[in-house]
Amino acid sequence: LFICGGAFPDLDEIIKQRLSKQSGMGFNADLKDRYDKEKNILKKVTVEDIKKFGTIPEFVGRLPIICTMDGLSKEMLVNILKEPKNAITKQYQVSFAVDDVELVFSDGAIDAIAETAIRHKTGARGLRAIVEKMLLDVMFEIPSIRGRRKLTITKEMVESNKVAASLLIENQKTA
Repeated sequence: LFICGGAFPDLDEIIKQRLSKQSGMGFNADLKDRYDKEKNILKKVTVEDIKKFGTIPEFVGRLPIICTMDGLSKEMLVNILKEPKNAITKQYQVSFAVDDVELVFSDGAIDAIAETAIRHKTGARGLRAIVEKMLLDVMFEIPSIRGRRKLTITKEMVESNKVAASLLIENQKTA
């Protein structure tokens, strides 16, 4: 049993090319650009399209059923960030708690992280990379800052892709 999944960039172009070969001229003819705006073009994939994409026929022959999956929506990505027992945000909160830092993600920040993943077309796998890149510098500076601190991640921090450790120091002085 083989179960394969993944992204196939530009596979939609191969499908459009195959479908538009049947276009012609006249009043009832299919136009070449008919499929340009179709959202579910991947649902029309065939074995021949996958071969043309570059997958070797011996491998394609071992995949008797081919189906497509829809991309994750923003709401789905937000749920992935917040809901599971081992959600990414919860993992970072536990990691920061080891150094006595209360890490809080605002709703705007979580939405911005999901939007970034959609914009970069990285899906759920890209969520961790986005959060880690944003918090990387702070994670190294936290151990040198003493006392109980609170760090709230905002939408602006996500959009700028950086969280300053100075925010932790300011929180320490006011606490």
